[in-house]
Amino acid sequence: MAEEKKVVVNNEDGDSAEINLQMKQPEPEVEGFIPDISAELENLKAELSAKDDRFLRLQADFDNFRKRTAKEKLEVAAVIEQAFLKDLLPLLDNLSRASEAAENAENSDVETLRKGIEMIKQETVAVMGKHGLEPIDTLNKPFDPNYHQAVGTIRDETKEDGIIAAELQRGYIARGRVIRPSMVQVVNNS
Repeated sequence: MAEEKKVVVNNEDGDSAEINLQMKQPEPEVEGFIPDISAELENLKAELSAKDDRFLRLQADFDNFRKRTAKEKLEVAAVIEQAFLKDLLPLLDNLSRASEAAENAENSDVETLRKGIEMIKQETVAVMGKHGLEPIDTLNKPFDPNYHQAVGTIRDETKEDGIIAAELQRGYIARGRVIRPSMVQVVNNS
């Protein structure tokens, strides 16, 4: 539906003109197309606020999870450490007995003392092996800087260059990681 409207326009010279304008009424289906902007804005603000709140809650939950996980790791490490120390207590007891025996030993008891110390050493190796400690095999093996630390060289015509001739200090691996490299002397015939 169109509505006609007459408009009179005056200019600076005093002339006037009459214009007929046809104004269309908005069609009913177009009228609902333009939403109420303030209501939509309020809806978007509420939605944004809800998402902000959810984000903050998730962030707080993650921080709590991270703190709880760190605390649990420390507790597990403490339990493992306590178990290891508990396994070492019999060794400490045996070393104390050996020390007392050495103070009271006469010459005839030296062999008994030596056997006792050897038993303590074997028990120590067994306890440490139980916890994943393994010695690094070195003698007559090729030098590997990942497992060995060369502290000198030796001339030995019976062996190839780069072969380990002597172990000065034993190295150890625990669960695939080098705890201490072996200190070795390597053959160098050149």
